[in-house]
Amino acid sequence: QVQLVESGGGLVQAGGSLRLSCRVTKSIFDFATMGWYRQAPGKQRELVANMSRSGSATYEDSVKGRFTISRDAAWNTLYLQMNSLKPEDTAVYSCNARKLAGDLGYWGQGTQVTVSS
Repeated sequence: QVQLVESGGGLVQAGGSLRLSCRVTKSIFDFATMGWYRQAPGKQRELVANMSRSGSATYEDSVKGRFTISRDAAWNTLYLQMNSLKPEDTAVYSCNARKLAGDLGYWGQGTQVTVSS
């Protein structure tokens, strides 16, 4: 059974940084893609950053240059380094892992990120 456990969320002032972690109970190379999504109150969930098995990364436009997705295969962990945080980054951030593109994949429980102005 695949489980994803996120950590690292919290309250931070605008301009600050946080690093989110997503530990997976399988090898990260079992998955075609892994990514970070976020959902703010009253808004749809959106893809923030995604990484393919090969290591190629893509980002949502509003986070380019501020967020970095990375992974550590030895720890089966996906990271999201978030710098220069803005109040509009406030959301619940969730980790997703898909074995095949187009699958719903597996989800973590989410971690709250709150950025104060």
